[in-house]
Amino acid sequence: MALQELRSSAVTFRRILAHFPEELSLAFAYGSGVFRQAGRGADAQDAMLDFVFTVDDPVDWHSRNLKKNWNHYSFLKVLGPKLISTIQNDYGAGVYYNTLIMCDGRLIKYGVISTRLLVKDLLNWNSLYIAGRLQKPVKILAMNENVILRSALDRNLTSAVTAAFLMLPESFSEEELFLEIAGLSYAGDFRMVIGEDKTKVLNIVKPNVAHFRELYGSILQENPQVVYKAQQGRLEIDKSPEGQFTQLMTLPKTLQQRINKIMDPPGKNRDVEETLFQLAHDPDCGEVVRLGQREDLEARGSPERIFQAEETAQWSCGQLSCLRP
Repeated sequence: MALQELRSSAVTFRRILAHFPEELSLAFAYGSGVFRQAGRGADAQDAMLDFVFTVDDPVDWHSRNLKKNWNHYSFLKVLGPKLISTIQNDYGAGVYYNTLIMCDGRLIKYGVISTRLLVKDLLNWNSLYIAGRLQKPVKILAMNENVILRSALDRNLTSAVTAAFLMLPESFSEEELFLEIAGLSYAGDFRMVIGEDKTKVLNIVKPNVAHFRELYGSILQENPQVVYKAQQGRLEIDKSPEGQFTQLMTLPKTLQQRINKIMDPPGKNRDVEETLFQLAHDPDCGEVVRLGQREDLEARGSPERIFQAEETAQWSCGQLSCLRP
């Protein structure tokens, strides 16, 4: 984007954010309406803008938002903010979405997630839906001084780098690293195997290498296990069993447990550390991590599939307000 376009976008985001209650611990915009993607039309003014709002108290926030933006919600609005918050917290990826909203002249959708659930997802990859979004470049619009949230955001990025390292060879390019990272949250999505979205990861990364470099540059520079040749865009990683064991031990808990389930023969009941130590010495370590990531997401079911029926039903009402992005 040119400087003038960036300034224009910043004004657009501020104007849209002003329509919502201010009690946000984090707000960010993401997707093709914010960052250019290969294969997309050039006119970003026509693209839907995607937002996620993180709130400490979902019941209070939805109560305030219903007063300001009653028409954003589907029929669930008549049941009140407590039920909306229950649906948000207890189903799918812990996100409640309102979409196809006209706001300040732009078509938008926005998801709401509690700060507590987001922190858990960032640290453990419980669903990896919003955590996965935050592993790719996003436009941060608001963030409070929540030290726990800020630490979890950093940890999520470091975990993404570590998982990618384990799945890559000893030497690789920046683009190869960013492709692995961008693909983490799509590993269990059937759309990445069939259909028009199978090149989605490549389309996200190629036009935005500079944004990925800005997001991950300091992590790569400070990691003692990698030689980062930034000028050449190349990296070399420690693939020794000791190095891989260190990386495996810092993976998010949910992924470690899934790897343990894959590796642990019936009746053995080994603990996770023992399994990861064995895996660190296995030539197929990277493929097992990849399989664990894919099966982890498939086991939980992607939010896209879990709420397909809800999406169809609410489209028929003429107002889509669903639990999934």
